[in-house]
Amino acid sequence: MKILKKNQLIILVISLMLVTAGYLNFTTTDNNQSSVNTVAELGDATLVSSNDVENQNNIVENTEEDYEKESNETVENNEVASSETSSVENETQTTAQEDTYFTTSKLERENIYSQMLETYQEIYNNTNSTSEQKTTAIEEIAKINKTKNAIMIAENLVIAKGFKNIVIFANDNSVSVIIEAEALEPEQIAQIQNIVSRELEVGAELINISTK
Repeated sequence: MKILKKNQLIILVISLMLVTAGYLNFTTTDNNQSSVNTVAELGDATLVSSNDVENQNNIVENTEEDYEKESNETVENNEVASSETSSVENETQTTAQEDTYFTTSKLERENIYSQMLETYQEIYNNTNSTSEQKTTAIEEIAKINKTKNAIMIAENLVIAKGFKNIVIFANDNSVSVIIEAEALEPEQIAQIQNIVSRELEVGAELINISTK
């Protein structure tokens, strides 16, 4: 009876050992599989993260390239706009200078005529002036006024032909005509000569025409 119980005990111990070994083997295998799955998952996660970083870098690079391209285009556009603005400013400045020239020249001419008229008027009003001097003074006053009116009419007629600015200086020996233009065609010169000659009653050979 005792021998039987001993044998049963040995069998029970062996069975427990087998069960324990099987359990340990199962547990180890499951842990290894979990480790493999974990490594695989980590590997996938690393790969995905690398791709995301690469994509983000590409996006950043593309954004920087687009920004640089837009910046260059903006600089070029600003340079073109600045060039166009400078050109317009230069043209405006040139036009203003030309307008100033013609305006100033006419004012100077009027001042000269005013001084001459004042001088002849003083001679006429001077009690010490002879009758001959007074007669000459009256003739010169009338001549100056006639010349002023003729110049005004001639300038207006020339402008009516399409010219922007003109100034005329007249004396006994010649008439100077300055026109705002880059160049004049022969037909235009003939028109100006005809107008000035008719209104100021001078020969065409005494008329000098120039451009400014």
